Amino acid sequence: QVQLVESGGGLVQAGGSLRLSCAASGRTFSSYAVGWFRQAPGKEREFVANINWSGSSSYYADSVKGRFTISKDNTKNTAYLQMNSLEPEDTAVYYCATSGGYYSGSGAYSHRNYNYWGQGTQVTVSS
Repeated sequence: QVQLVESGGGLVQAGGSLRLSCAASGRTFSSYAVGWFRQAPGKEREFVANINWSGSSSYYADSVKGRFTISKDNTKNTAYLQMNSLEPEDTAVYYCATSGGYYSGSGAYSHRNYNYWGQGTQVTVSS
């Protein structure tokens, strides 16, 4: 069992930055890949980025590539999402999730490949 708690969301102006954290409980966090998803009002939850268990491989949605960076610190049981050059279109609730396997391509986008989810943190980008 893994419990995930996101933090770091808030209100920021367009062009600004935020760093989200995903703190995990449980000694097995280091063996999991981690993904970040987001859900804007009236839209489906969408994939943002993921990272493998060791932090050596990552994959991004085209919409955030070059602006967002995912990382994972197994010594702190925490994953991060550094978000730069934020745009109003990035406004959403952001969720982290763990996965028993690392997926790139279409597999990364499937919610079924992620087993534990956090409650989310709100990110609002004003224009």
